[in-house]
Amino acid sequence: MNDAVVVPSISPERAWQLSAGCLKDPFAVLGPFEPGYVRAYLPGALGVEVVARADGRPLGTLAPTQPDGLFMGRVPGDEPYRFRIQWPDAVQETDDPYSFDLLLSETDLHLFNEGRLFEIAFTLGANPMTVDGVRGTRFAVWAPNARAVSVIGDFDTWDNRRHPMRLRYPSGVWELFVPKVGPGARYKFAIVGPDGIRLPDKADPLAKAAEAAPATASIVVDPQSFVWHDEAWMESRAARHGSDAAISVYEVHAASWFRPGPGLTPDWDALTERLVPYVVETGFSHVELMPVAEHPFGGSWGYQPLGLFAPSGRFGPPEGFCRFVDACHRAGVGVIIDWVPAHFPGDAHGLMHFDGTPLFEHADPKEGFHQDWNTYIYNFGRREVQGFLIASGVHWLEHFHVDGLRVDAVASMLYRDYSRKQGEWVPNIYGGRENLEAIGFLRHFNAVVAERCPGAMTIAEESTAWPGVSRPIRDGGLGFSFKWNMGWMHDTLHYMQYDPVYRHYHHNEFTFGLIYAFSENFVLPLSHDEVVYGKGSLIEKMPGDLWQRFANLRAYFGFMWAHPGKKLLFMGGEIAQWREWNHDSAIDWDLLDQPRHRGIQTLVRDLNALYRQQGALHQRDSLPGGFRWVVGDDSTNSVFAFFRHGNEDSRMILAVCNMTPVPRVGYGIGVPRPGYWREVLNTDADRYGGSNMGNAGGVDTVPTQMHGEAQALFLTLPPLSTVFLSPDP
Repeated sequence: MNDAVVVPSISPERAWQLSAGCLKDPFAVLGPFEPGYVRAYLPGALGVEVVARADGRPLGTLAPTQPDGLFMGRVPGDEPYRFRIQWPDAVQETDDPYSFDLLLSETDLHLFNEGRLFEIAFTLGANPMTVDGVRGTRFAVWAPNARAVSVIGDFDTWDNRRHPMRLRYPSGVWELFVPKVGPGARYKFAIVGPDGIRLPDKADPLAKAAEAAPATASIVVDPQSFVWHDEAWMESRAARHGSDAAISVYEVHAASWFRPGPGLTPDWDALTERLVPYVVETGFSHVELMPVAEHPFGGSWGYQPLGLFAPSGRFGPPEGFCRFVDACHRAGVGVIIDWVPAHFPGDAHGLMHFDGTPLFEHADPKEGFHQDWNTYIYNFGRREVQGFLIASGVHWLEHFHVDGLRVDAVASMLYRDYSRKQGEWVPNIYGGRENLEAIGFLRHFNAVVAERCPGAMTIAEESTAWPGVSRPIRDGGLGFSFKWNMGWMHDTLHYMQYDPVYRHYHHNEFTFGLIYAFSENFVLPLSHDEVVYGKGSLIEKMPGDLWQRFANLRAYFGFMWAHPGKKLLFMGGEIAQWREWNHDSAIDWDLLDQPRHRGIQTLVRDLNALYRQQGALHQRDSLPGGFRWVVGDDSTNSVFAFFRHGNEDSRMILAVCNMTPVPRVGYGIGVPRPGYWREVLNTDADRYGGSNMGNAGGVDTVPTQMHGEAQALFLTLPPLSTVFLSPDP
């Protein structure tokens, strides 16, 4: 009688799947199978010895079998083991990935499918950990329609046959723990679509770091590597972000704020050293970074991102971004980032047809493709996609301590017919143009941020009259903290571009914004969009000779800082850069050698200081009681005058704008308070490059009835200027 045990072979079908890199259930073939037996698939190996994990004792030898690269053998007992692999040029000792049990919990997978797993970055993606005393990385990726998925990387010579992953049904998530893989390892996912065709290798949608473009691999990182020092800021930021706070934002494109050399991009440490002190010096409360999430094409300025959880490798590793944010906070500066959940590009290594099907996007191009940007639209109605996007926003706020997310292209999300002709869009279930799924997503997103990240801001770039963008969800709003006031920007810039002799015909463009100024919590944006694509820089938009151009810009900045609404200014505007912005070139800092340009910078700094110090200029920004016209109808002289009011302990501010180059002497304005009114800022002062005309520091009231008041000020209004006055206590 023959008692020899026959080692079972695998079926021809599975042998083919193994050698073709399309094995769907690797744990049914590899690792321990029948009691006392082990299989390993190691293409190119010369031999495999099994040794004890604890002390390296030999436990057995695996013999080669078919297909080539498959080794099988008897390993008595159930002692934890590892492989000692003989390669042609080296010996490698490592644990067997297929000897480890399930790692992702059923609860996490259920929450993911429900769109409620907001710490998804530490569940899916690449997460270093120790399992049964073995250091390695757990890889997990959502690809429910794939026939097979493998993780490939530096650790397996990018061979899709070496590490096939296990499908966790019905979640659609594939997982595998790979021993000895740690921070710094590059990786991707090799995916076989439902039709059996291998897709282009995919970067990890949950990657926390990526190679610098044009390379596209994801990188394993240690998420616990940074120690924060910003506790005081995080505790106080809620008070800094209210609708009554002085919020003045400096918008920056990190790659071109300065250039360390021709064609070079600054890293986060260089920006920390130079940008943070500059923002403090110029008095801005926040810096807003154009998208820094990983994106393949630098010319998109970051607005076509693919790595929604990873700071771009262009600027160094993620801990460099942490150091930048930490330094901002310790300097008293908040950090806002542009965040893009509206669309994504179609790069082969990205999200498009991720598992061979329209997974993150809509299948119908009438719903899922942006004609303007040649990008794909997220399927906001799919719970996993909605959860993925919300988790991305939360990740930046929680993990990187970012203070606010400015949400790009909200208008394109809200309307199904955005930039589409009749017949090119699909109505909602009620036949309307509103994108109900996107509305639900935005409300869900803002509700989660409010609950999980107290004090953080969300800001909508929304250019239509959609009601209640910054109103609470409970009141039917979308729940944003603030909304960019695109109408104000468009109207006032249009007004400023007219020669002053024609401005009286367009007087209402300067006043119209006050009709709706308190319908939302507004930010007044002079953003990058206004100084590109042939639109010219801010100073270039101003009419007149050289002196008038600078005077116009100074007067406009004065009007902006006096007007209700938080402030945003794109880099270069504060020094009156002549060239329109070019993302391949740095700001023309040498302009500061010229007094006129230096004067504009000084004015912006002083406006920020005044705005911060005077509660009347910010405390009631979103309340009608914070503003009152005095002179809003003097189109003949193009003069505007209004009061700003703060809380009871704040002094009122009178702002008077003369938008012609003609000085106005003895211009009467009724005021509610007798006494001396101090001129607290005059954009025509010589320190700003002006003619130094004004009111000699202040003026006393005269008991004369005017504008419904018993007192009046008779002011000298400098040409093309804004003057701020406040009554002495």
